Amino acid sequence: MKKVLLLLAMMATITTGYAQKKLVLYYSETGTTKTVAQELQKQLGADIESIEAVVPYSGNFQETIQRGQREMQNNETPAIKPLKSNLKDYDVIFIGYPIWFGTYALPIATLVKQNDFAGKTIIPFCTFGSGGLNTSTDDLKKALPKANIKTGYGVRTLRVTAAPKELDRFLKENGYKAGTVEKLPDYSAQKAVTDEEKAIFDAACSSYQFPLGTPVTVGKRTTSDGTDYQFTVKGRGMNGSEALSTIYVTVGKEKGAKPEFTQVVR
Repeated sequence: MKKVLLLLAMMATITTGYAQKKLVLYYSETGTTKTVAQELQKQLGADIESIEAVVPYSGNFQETIQRGQREMQNNETPAIKPLKSNLKDYDVIFIGYPIWFGTYALPIATLVKQNDFAGKTIIPFCTFGSGGLNTSTDDLKKALPKANIKTGYGVRTLRVTAAPKELDRFLKENGYKAGTVEKLPDYSAQKAVTDEEKAIFDAACSSYQFPLGTPVTVGKRTTSDGTDYQFTVKGRGMNGSEALSTIYVTVGKEKGAKPEFTQVVR
């Protein structure tokens, strides 16, 4: 009897999770984050709204960097247009953004200044050149202490075509969408990088515009999709001092599949 009651309670909890009202709220400058947001909205059947700066950013990389640096130096955030959505109507809010300067884009900084999201479940999602999901999530937790910030999803801009499949797994794993997925195995213990593994790292990362460092150890796991690598990499931090980072690489099981750099965690 106890087992039956426990099962019913678990089913009720899961059903409640699916039934919660969800909003996908995002800022996108070049359209990449918008692509992920729209995929999220489609898979969830959620409401969706974009955040718009009153004075739009140009979409030009260098101009955005210059304006962003100027705003940060002056301790300013850009004005954003009023939201059409009433945040009080939603239980779960997916907040999306590109990574700028290692964290969420500045229009999101304005959003979190204007709204404390008290009692809301917040799921970050982001697009990036190399990484930033972990740092931006930490910053959201600091900026929104009254909200429940959950594990988020991030994808490199160059891999945005992988988002639909990855989001399906992410949403099911975390109970935002009905269904089950294969449980991924743990990575093996870190060991010294072989010449073959170094070649895989180089094939995945050498074309990145900034130096990522030298892999020193690696852990691996095999999935139904291929092989994933977790490299510990020695490089330089933002201040120029020696630092370690973790860089993830995946190689599909298809014949001739090329290694792909998925993210760096610093």
